[in-house]
Amino acid sequence: MRVRTYVSGVALLAATAGLMGAAQPAGASAPGIAEKPVKDNGRTVDVQLLSFNDFHGNLEVPTGSSGRLTEIQPDGSVKTIEGAGGVEYLTTALRDARAGKRYSITAAAGDLIGASPITSALFHDEPTIEAMNGLGLDVTSVGNHEFDEGRAELQRMRDGGCHPVDGCYEEGRTFEGSDFPYLAANVTDDTTGKPVLDPTFVWQKDGVKIGFIGVTLEGTPNIVSAEGIKGLSFGDEVETINKYADKLQQQGVKSIVALIHEGGVPVNGSYNYDCDSGGPGTGVSGPIVDIAKGVSPKVDALVTGHTHNAYVCDIPDPAGNHRLVTSASSFGRLFTDTTLTYDKATDDIVRTAVASANHVVYRGTAASDMTSLIKHYQDMAAPVANRPIGWIAGDIKPSGGPDDSPLGNLIADAQLAHAQSLDPKASVALMNPGGVRADLTYASSPMGEGDGVVTYREAFTVQPFANTVNLLDLTGAQLLTVLQQQVSGLNAASPKILQPAGVTYTLDMTRTGADRIVADSVLVAGAPLDPAATYRVAVNSFLAGGGDGFAEIAKGTNPLVGSDDLAALEQYLAANSSASAPLQPPAADRVNVVS
Repeated sequence: MRVRTYVSGVALLAATAGLMGAAQPAGASAPGIAEKPVKDNGRTVDVQLLSFNDFHGNLEVPTGSSGRLTEIQPDGSVKTIEGAGGVEYLTTALRDARAGKRYSITAAAGDLIGASPITSALFHDEPTIEAMNGLGLDVTSVGNHEFDEGRAELQRMRDGGCHPVDGCYEEGRTFEGSDFPYLAANVTDDTTGKPVLDPTFVWQKDGVKIGFIGVTLEGTPNIVSAEGIKGLSFGDEVETINKYADKLQQQGVKSIVALIHEGGVPVNGSYNYDCDSGGPGTGVSGPIVDIAKGVSPKVDALVTGHTHNAYVCDIPDPAGNHRLVTSASSFGRLFTDTTLTYDKATDDIVRTAVASANHVVYRGTAASDMTSLIKHYQDMAAPVANRPIGWIAGDIKPSGGPDDSPLGNLIADAQLAHAQSLDPKASVALMNPGGVRADLTYASSPMGEGDGVVTYREAFTVQPFANTVNLLDLTGAQLLTVLQQQVSGLNAASPKILQPAGVTYTLDMTRTGADRIVADSVLVAGAPLDPAATYRVAVNSFLAGGGDGFAEIAKGTNPLVGSDDLAALEQYLAANSSASAPLQPPAADRVNVVS
């Protein structure tokens, strides 16, 4: 673990505790945070801020890469930590961290729900909200995934009540909603111009006041279904935070934390990487850097998320003062412990006396109330979740680079087959890579279904968004533009390579922008792309709305809405696999990458 401590008032980083100790072995309790006497000398007190982000309904211990972390050892080597996370253990870790602390706040930076495993998602994430209530969450910002099921459903997560379609899941029991506020300062109603949820929250105890401002990324409309955010606008993060920082100060709240669902990418992915080894602000890149540099000095700390990375970085504020920017990876694998020294004479944070570190959530002592909650919903989900829907001959994985992948191609094949059952003219399917959330693994899961068996639970984990398969017409010229938008425009800096069926082409990464798509290499059903022809294309509803920067797809005509994408995958597995003839992993040979 790494602890960052500021020990002088000058604008120099005077001390860093560096890399400390090896990881605690699996099965042990969560590592304790070095005890620090609670200051109360009549002027300052220590306020503990525990934080995490991007939980995504991971009540059970995440498996595979979703439960993995890396840790830098004292000798510079890297150790892999398997099986981190799980709400039973996160709850214990947070409760242990709070022990003996007079002032402790627990906050999150969005995406608590959405893209969730089936134990939560099958019940519209009500179990996750109940878990967050139980582990003592005080406040969170919204993330983009809080809008997966739309504004009304997000408000139901806050206010409670039965689902408008599925109703209540248990007789005589109504979902009560969150005990904590969701903050959405930069999400406004187009009609009223007002935030759709509270913009700020003030935590108070014994005269100590900490204000929180919550925002999601301004680019949320590019990465969620258009239907889910209809009638909403997403404002600039910096402008919004600065506006509400002024308002909080006018209310007498001078200690302020921003909860921002936007993040960065550290130079090293290990959770305890020294982000400032080359100097403040040098060890991380991405959108959060510019945001941090623009956020008012009135804000004392930034808790961030979205990129699923781990970091504790010093990114100086516009006045050149030290300010910590933190992120705790994702899925409950880490939590951040930050000590904010609060000056009761000024009601402000003494930023030269701030310490923070990320800590691994090991599988040690489980919180019994969370164990009971998980089992309760597992039992309710079991008849659906454990149903076999297909057989595979080996692991089928998503892509790790700028190309197609076996799993992406399988999903595209399934969507094209479904589209052709609705309209035989359908010839192309395109799947967004971010919608492929996990591997399909050959080995049996802990549920004991057997090797090679694909259960509904496993397929749901791969595709948890409940998108529909939509058909639309694109001209050949438009289809080429779609392919070019993978590597240009909003996707120029970070290409999003669609997983294709019915189309092949060459992607030349030695070129730049749209030219990376070699136009005369594009084949549809084995024939050269005809710019003047009309092609029937299948995409999910997220892409149909122009998601992920594919504005050209949203211009498609003659729309037809099919079944949901998971049903399409289930139908394809049923038609193309059996216990005696399992499905072979598709080849990844549809995008020829030149690098």
